[in-house]
Amino acid sequence: MAKVWEDNELRLAADVLVIGGGPAGTWAALTAATNGSKVILVDKGYCGTSGATAPSGTGVWYIKPDEKLREEARQSRYLLGGKLAEVPWMNRVLDRTYENMNKLGSLGYPFPKDDIGDPYKRGLQGPEYMKLMRKLVQKAGVQILDHSPVLELLADEHGVGGATGVRTQSGQTWTVRAGAVVIATGGCAFLSKALGTNVLTGDGYLLAAESGADFSGMEFSNAYAICPTFSSVTKTAYYRYASFYHEDGSIVEGAGSQRGRSIIARNLLQGRQVYASLDQAPEDIRPLLRVNQTNFFLPFDRLGIDPFKDKFPVTLRLEGTVRGTGGIRIVDEQCSTIVPGLYAAGDAATRELICGGFTGGGSHNAAWAMSSGSFAGEGAAKFAKDLGDKAANRQLKSVSTTTFTKSGSGQILSKTGEAIQAVQEEVMPYDRNLFRTQKGLEGSINRLDGLWNDLRERVTTQDLAGVRHREAAAMTATARWMYNTARERTETRGMHKREDFPELDAAQRYRLISGGLDQVWTQKAEVNKEAVTP
Repeated sequence: MAKVWEDNELRLAADVLVIGGGPAGTWAALTAATNGSKVILVDKGYCGTSGATAPSGTGVWYIKPDEKLREEARQSRYLLGGKLAEVPWMNRVLDRTYENMNKLGSLGYPFPKDDIGDPYKRGLQGPEYMKLMRKLVQKAGVQILDHSPVLELLADEHGVGGATGVRTQSGQTWTVRAGAVVIATGGCAFLSKALGTNVLTGDGYLLAAESGADFSGMEFSNAYAICPTFSSVTKTAYYRYASFYHEDGSIVEGAGSQRGRSIIARNLLQGRQVYASLDQAPEDIRPLLRVNQTNFFLPFDRLGIDPFKDKFPVTLRLEGTVRGTGGIRIVDEQCSTIVPGLYAAGDAATRELICGGFTGGGSHNAAWAMSSGSFAGEGAAKFAKDLGDKAANRQLKSVSTTTFTKSGSGQILSKTGEAIQAVQEEVMPYDRNLFRTQKGLEGSINRLDGLWNDLRERVTTQDLAGVRHREAAAMTATARWMYNTARERTETRGMHKREDFPELDAAQRYRLISGGLDQVWTQKAEVNKEAVTP
């Protein structure tokens, strides 16, 4: 694909444009290229090193095709997720994950051996995994634009057909015209500084909504991870081996990694510091834990703390939709959205289909990323091919809610910083997001609506300041979809907790679809049936 420069802008054309360079994006790009498409992948950071997966290890929902094992795997999250998962989707993801993990082994991923000498395929080391994925994508002929965040999508009567953005290291703008677009931008962690998530600010959600796409499960967005107060590494799975203590050494009753995080949060809200120790980890697996998650232990080693014996202070760090299950709604097996030519994969897409209203780090998320990425890549490649001759004559226009200019004042970044802080003040406190009430939600919605209207009216620039402005707008929009759906779900289900409705209500076993920009709307949809879109 030849580069064309016009007025200091890079202009390119492809069959498929993939936005995001994590596992979902690279699998989408690789699959589309394998299906004969010319593919361009743009990444906000550096494809292979940025995002939640790249810096650490992750478990994978990899289950051999044994029906008893598969049934156990399906049931393991069905009740925990509030009975919102769907068996056909679970089966598709289990099948594709099994296929892709085996493919990774044949393509060079160095799986460790288990006790009988077979490759252990229920986990991946992020650095090696994403390094290999970048290599495979490039080998397949995909063109990668690193440090090239998207500012706006382009569309016409046929649907979405490209995007524009900026190359943050050179300051040049870029435009890619494409037959179809895959959004694989991850979720939104609201710049909470959880490891690997500071590029995950809900950008893809805003892009999708501006083109007319909608969302599902955004109330399942209040994921908080257990984390040492002195670390950014959020690997809650390791705390299955933890005991939790008060400062005086007494046990914090009910605290735990899966069902007991609320107990930790309530203590922290009361000003009582909680301490943890991984003292329940059997001696024989402690060396394995170190090998599997090396970066988990680095902060401890620097401070001279033995996490298996010593007590250390913990907090809960917001991971939002990165470890939640809500996201862009998909309407078919190719991960299409309701907008022609637009596909969604990974954490950017809803994961309710396989885990309902509750998930965590790795496992289902990792399986969903590689499988939905593959599905979306196949769907986008087919859509682009079916366009045929129409692709060359498309009259594409921006669908952005933001008005851009080439240059602006130096006040933009300071105002953006104020807006980001305002969003964080609504979504980070446990008593606003984790423990939700009607009064609290309505107060947050009113303040967020005002913030959105303010951001909506600002003209911004096609540069790094513009990227930051769009991040603030995306986080604000994400919080508004979260809280509007949370207000409608008057029960406690999955990770969504209502203090004023603490019980699960069997009559509310439905999905909540949401969308809209200036006016957010919500709508109920039956599980296993597609919603009617307003």
